[in-house]
Amino acid sequence: MSPKATREAFGETLVELATEGLDVVAVEADLSKSTTTAKLADAFPERFFNVGIAEQNMIDVAAGLAVSGKIAFTGSFAVFATGRAYDQVRNTVCYSSLDVKLAPTHSGITVGPDGGSHQMIEDIALMRVLPGMRVLVPADFTAAKAALRAAASTPGPFYIRLGRTSFADVYSEGFEFEIGRAYVLREGADVTLAACGIMVAEALKAADTLAAAGVSAEVIDVATVKPLDVDTLAASVAKTGRIVTCEEHSVLGGMGSAVSEVLSEVCPVPTRRIGVADVFGTSGEPAELMEHFGLTADHIAEAAAELVG
Repeated sequence: MSPKATREAFGETLVELATEGLDVVAVEADLSKSTTTAKLADAFPERFFNVGIAEQNMIDVAAGLAVSGKIAFTGSFAVFATGRAYDQVRNTVCYSSLDVKLAPTHSGITVGPDGGSHQMIEDIALMRVLPGMRVLVPADFTAAKAALRAAASTPGPFYIRLGRTSFADVYSEGFEFEIGRAYVLREGADVTLAACGIMVAEALKAADTLAAAGVSAEVIDVATVKPLDVDTLAASVAKTGRIVTCEEHSVLGGMGSAVSEVLSEVCPVPTRRIGVADVFGTSGEPAELMEHFGLTADHIAEAAAELVG
């Protein structure tokens, strides 16, 4: 089966949850075909609310539904769901710890030709500083489905980061997402590669390249950026002595920053951060942009090799 984009998990999982009896609803800002919440609208029209191009209203309507006892998911693109609606996410959802799950799609630079205005590379930074917000960044379609299910069954606000483009599969069917757990996908002794989202597959490819050069890389999927699995990360770097973080996000404020913050306190080691530098995105095909911004497996392997020396 060909890999699917993580966004394709969204509508499919909502339909499954509704069929199973969970009181889920979806609130959209007029992008339901792209975010795939249209699947819930087709199967359960009474559970779907399209507020139009009005992201602030989308969040507030979801908050109202949550107060009424619903498990409210919101759609839209990441650049709109976080940037335009930040005040509503902060002061309405998080301040009151409401049961609203933001699951925006089209995050990162792999939005592609839409260009820098639509390539959201600051969303993890914006969301992880909000008190009470849990931040999940699934690595593939299977992990996205499991993450959405985990969020639906856990009270309180969540941010589940989904993408537009298909990348290689990491997990097999039946994978269960444990909130707050980082997954050690490959054991290693010389360097830790900590990745999230689509960069997990790139980190695994980088580990293959490093192995061919005689370097043993441990690969960790940091599927939950907040709360961070500090124990797993600290145990890994205590063994390897160095770490490369890999994310399709700005190097400022994202997963790499979160990992660096905690390791500097509990187990400081030499670190390299793979991510988008302090610049906006640009137009291009996803593969071209991954190369342009230095996010490929070769870039990860090169950074790791430099650390190992």
